Amino acid sequence: MNLQTQPRRDVLSGSPNIIHAFVDNCVEQAVELVRSRLQMDIGFISEFIDDRLFVRQMSTKCGWSPAQVSDSIALAEEYFRKIVGGELPELIPDTAAIPKAMEILVTQGLPIGSHMGVPIRLRSGQIYGTFCCFNFRANAALDERDLQMMKVVADFVAYQIDVDLERLRDRSDKTKRIQALIQSSEEPSIVYQPMFQLSDMTLIGAEALARFKEEPQRAPDKWFMEADEVGLKTQLEIKAARSALARYRSLWKRGPLHYLGINSSPETITEGRMLEIIEGFPAEKIILEITEHDYVENYDDFSYALAPLRRRGVKIAIDDAGAGYSSMCHILNIRPDFIKLDISLTRNINSDRWRRALARALIEFGQDTDCKIIAEGVETEGEMGILRELGVHAAQGWLLGRPVPIEELWRVVI
Repeated sequence: MNLQTQPRRDVLSGSPNIIHAFVDNCVEQAVELVRSRLQMDIGFISEFIDDRLFVRQMSTKCGWSPAQVSDSIALAEEYFRKIVGGELPELIPDTAAIPKAMEILVTQGLPIGSHMGVPIRLRSGQIYGTFCCFNFRANAALDERDLQMMKVVADFVAYQIDVDLERLRDRSDKTKRIQALIQSSEEPSIVYQPMFQLSDMTLIGAEALARFKEEPQRAPDKWFMEADEVGLKTQLEIKAARSALARYRSLWKRGPLHYLGINSSPETITEGRMLEIIEGFPAEKIILEITEHDYVENYDDFSYALAPLRRRGVKIAIDDAGAGYSSMCHILNIRPDFIKLDISLTRNINSDRWRRALARALIEFGQDTDCKIIAEGVETEGEMGILRELGVHAAQGWLLGRPVPIEELWRVVI
């Protein structure tokens, strides 16, 4: 008999530890509802792993039960095998009337007077486990309608498990993809978008932007979002930062020191790895850019993590300011050296008085707090003219220079 009872080992690369999305309140209530509706003493859902059935959900009429959640129980195994093998019916109102049921030691040992059990079958056809109910006494009132109710709940549970499996497969695929990217000997491609001081249009630095050649081909932010989903964002950011600094070293060696902006999440900074990463580089010319979209759980803890970096001379920028409501919280609590106006604020600023008013407020705030303003996404002469008129310190954007490899950035410096 081939039960096909190990559908998830491949999904988790051999790990039997499974996140059970079905063990939630709605499934728990469904098991309890069926057990009480059928006036059964015990109701449970079990999972088949490595030739054993493990309890995943349990509902009892009284405080006592033959097993606890996560236990492996012989009761479920014996009845399950015989039901699936056709030796026992799914519906047994009176076990005493079924010789095969009476042969099972646990039938008399508990005792089990009546029993109903149905397989939980996944979309693939594989059997996940069982949904079972039993009484200590016979229950002649049990009929096919009751069995159908159990099958409906078993189908519902199977659906929840399939959803869970899909999430696990998706997460597993993402984890493998990001791990391969991090562990690859090939460094990410780094391009640098130049930043110019608007008063005299001199180059003051560049922002490092990572590019990934791996499949699937997609925008860099998608890679970092995926890395964040699977808990690997810090590792990917560190790899990109190391590569950006190593390449930029050649520019620092050629003449005047220019700023290098590196995107860094609060998590990466809080872990304390940045001090190690910047070792050997001119810290006073490094800007750590924290995006407006990054959530800071505790500003006191974050400020504590920033302190040793700031003592070394590292500058802090709030990136994408004006893109959302978090900007001001970041600015007031982090107290950055730079505020970078988001493209949504600078685009068409020359023809939109609302954008001008908001930008002017941030610029005045920067002047009062000795915080320099950098405009992002500048694409037209009109935008640049208004930004210069408003008193913006520096700008970057396609009008001034697209992101380029370090070799091409040399030409701007020269």
